[in-house]
Parts: sequence; structure tokens; C-alpha cells
Amino acid sequence: MGFQQVLLLVAGAILAFPLCSIFLAVWVAYLYFFKSEFPPGLCNPVKMRLFHIGFMATYGLGYIAWKINLCGEHTVMRKVINGIPPFKDKKLHIQNLQFEGVTVRLYQPKVLHTKPRKGILFFHGGIGMWGSIDAYERVCRFLARESDSVVVSVGYRLSPEYPYPRQFKDCLVATIHFMKNAADYGVDPECVLISGDSIGGTFAAAACQELVKRTDVPKVRAQILAYPFLQAIDFNLPSHQQNRFVPPFFQSIVAELGVQYLGEDKSLADAIRKGSHVPEDMKMKLRNWISPDIIPQEFKLRGYKPPPPAVFSPEIHQQVKEALETPFSPLLAEVDIVGQLPEMFILTCEYDVFRDEGLLYKKRLEDAGVPVTWYHLADGFHGAIFSIDMPLFSMSCAKRGMDSVVNFVRGL
Repeated sequence: MGFQQVLLLVAGAILAFPLCSIFLAVWVAYLYFFKSEFPPGLCNPVKMRLFHIGFMATYGLGYIAWKINLCGEHTVMRKVINGIPPFKDKKLHIQNLQFEGVTVRLYQPKVLHTKPRKGILFFHGGIGMWGSIDAYERVCRFLARESDSVVVSVGYRLSPEYPYPRQFKDCLVATIHFMKNAADYGVDPECVLISGDSIGGTFAAAACQELVKRTDVPKVRAQILAYPFLQAIDFNLPSHQQNRFVPPFFQSIVAELGVQYLGEDKSLADAIRKGSHVPEDMKMKLRNWISPDIIPQEFKLRGYKPPPPAVFSPEIHQQVKEALETPFSPLLAEVDIVGQLPEMFILTCEYDVFRDEGLLYKKRLEDAGVPVTWYHLADGFHGAIFSIDMPLFSMSCAKRGMDSVVNFVRGL
């Protein structure tokens, strides 16, 4: 089903069911006027408000279409996120391939190069249920063109059609295949980088951790993480409290979608946000890695209030225990693994619930002696780089964020 067909189908449904139209309008208005916060320092505030309205309307349309059995729960959001494809890029040779059964898109600069190029694997965001290589076409084109690198965008299969952890496994399979065959694509096998944004950053961090255990592939040159999700232990860090109602992703929506991504009922999200899924002994073990006390004071100035102690629920813990393993929460990796990780570039955004996870991972790697380059978008939000070169909605912070990534790659 194509993008235009989905819109026509949903539009027809809305016209056929006027009550749905009223419900959607009221729901969007309620979230916009009573739940959404637009901090004064947020990048491109007018664009951000319009983007937020569009995002909420799409989310609501998808829910309505699913409830009246027009399509799957995530069909509308996936098609809208994919958007309209950009025009042909004359500077890049682009082709779709299969790496061990995983669909990938290869971006190769057309300009002749006297020696092998750097290779960059890119894992897209989307909470494991949205996003695609089509959706991130502009991001990967920019990265390949501006860094003069070969980029491989991995089209991992999405949940719930392919249950967790299929997404991470697809990323790992594609990564190993590319690293073993890098020379075939004009890439130096000793200069392969692994990158991703949002949950793609989770996959990138977890893949690097997995690869340090292997001797059958070259060492990863560097990892690039853009506003990654890195831990499911504490959802009350300062950034979670400060940005819980900042668009485009409210903390409550992120928690619900994260639980769904794991294959569990989203009704568990509230208990998880309170911390009822984590045993007390685990919290004590991890307090040197995950704690608001580790967050620099400058990131608490917008407010922080220690939460009340959570009551541990063995039943909830059992249902979501996979979230406390390193493929889902790379910040929990053991010391011996962290010390072997490749050099890291990490991008954080001030108005992102996951900001502090990036800060905590940065400190863990620095403490272990791993070189870290950090770039902070003081006006950025979760998903910022996704808007790069997007018609009408390209944000200024997206360009700065992507430029910082390109500068890091060129400096290696």
C-alpha cells in the first residue's frame, strides 16, 4: 500500500465517520494546548509547533484507522514518516542490496578516490517499529556526500511483525557481512564506523559491544551515536523530568511504544516509568553508572526532583526483563567490555528525554579510557537530524548536528 493510498484511505474513513474527525481534532487540540511544552530555547519554534501538530494528527489517524480495521496499527505512521522521496543525487551511486537476507541501501560517492574510503553503517531510528531506509534517505545521502564515505543504511525488519530482538540481530548480521567484505565496496576494512540515531544508536552501541568479543572481523574504527536510548533502569533522570512534555516524543508515549516494541502490553509503561521493574539489588549495583548524582549540575538547572521510592514488582520484572539486558540497555555493559570499545562520537540534545543517558554513557567510556568526542545541541530535540534537507521542515539544529558528525568522520 503506497503513501498516497494510505492518505486517501484514511481521509475517506474520516469523512465517512465524522465522529472520528471530531475525536481526532479534540485529541490533538488537548495535547497541543494542555500537554505540550515548547521551551524558549527550542530550535525553530514555529516549525516545531507545526511539525508537532502533524505528528500528533498522524499518530491519531493511525490509531483510528487501526481501530476501525482499515490497516495495521503502525501503517499510517510508517508511510507518513517515509514521506516523499528526494530527487536523484548526481554525486552518489545508490543501490539496494541484500546482506545475508537483510535489505540494505549502499551510497557510494561517484568521485574517483585514489585509496579505499571510510565505510559507515547506519541504523535508523523509529522505536524499532517505525522508520526505514527510505525515511532516512536524506540523512544517509548527506552523510555519504559530505564525508566522502561509503554509507550502508540497514533496513532491519520492524516489530511487531518481526518480534524483538530481530531488529538488533538484523543490524548485527549486516554489520558483520559488510566488515568481512568491505574491500568489495571500495572501503578500508580497518576504517569501518558504526552509527545510528535514537534506537539506531542503541543498536550501534550494542553492536560495538558484541563485536569486541569476536576475532573473525576487523576492529570497528569508531561508533557514532545520535541521541541514543541506552538504559531501561531509570526513567526519572533530570532529562526525563525536564522534557517529559517536550515534542515530538512525550515521555509517556516513548515508554508505551518501548513496551510495545518488546512485545508487551503498553499498560505496563506507567509502572516502568516509576521503576517498579528493577530489583533493589540491581539498582544498588548500577548506582555508579546510572544516577542523577553523576549528571553535571548544569543539566539540572531546568529542574529536578528526586522521585519517591518505587515498589518492586517481580511480575513486571519478569515481563520486561529483556529490557535490562545489554542489547536493549547498552549502558549496563560490564567494565571489561566498555574498556575495549572503539572511539565514540556522541550527539546529545538539550530538549530530549534521553539526553542524560548520552551523558552517562559518555562518562562511562571516558572513565574506561575510551576517546570520546561530544557535541551538544543546546536547542536540539529528539529526532533532530531526521529533518536534514527536508522540504519546509528542515531544522537549523539538524544541519549543525550533521555537520558535527561529518567533521568527526573527516577527522579520523
